[in-house]
Amino acid sequence: MPQYWLFKTEPDEYSIDDLAREGECLWEGIRNYQARNRLRDEVEVGDLVFIYHSSCAVPAVVGLAEVTATGCVDDAQFNAQSPYYDSKSTREAPRWVTVRVRYREHLPNAITLKDIKSRKSFTDMELVTRARLSIQHVSQKEADELLKQGK
Repeated sequence: MPQYWLFKTEPDEYSIDDLAREGECLWEGIRNYQARNRLRDEVEVGDLVFIYHSSCAVPAVVGLAEVTATGCVDDAQFNAQSPYYDSKSTREAPRWVTVRVRYREHLPNAITLKDIKSRKSFTDMELVTRARLSIQHVSQKEADELLKQGK
């Protein structure tokens, strides 16, 4: 059974519309070790991802994607011109790994952070309890509620 995740992105940098246009992308630029470890150790092919727009006027869950590949090296860590460059990482021992995701759908009804925080069913959701983490686990119960509200 697939797990559910919430991946944060800043829509002015990369949005659900960008993912829809491209169809699939490498989820690059994660530079938090706990988030990286989840991508490396827990996220699996076939898992479903809620795309969450953060650092914007109205933060919200806006769509769904599916994980299509895991254990991918984030090449941005080797590019000195990239904001995700890591001078301590080498191709022989890369520090940053990620996953590839495929666009599934926009949610007809975006679910705002304000709405999530106001609902008792989301009290334990990592988005509420660990707001800053960019890769978050979503329980089956939370996923069902998000899908219900989003559609």
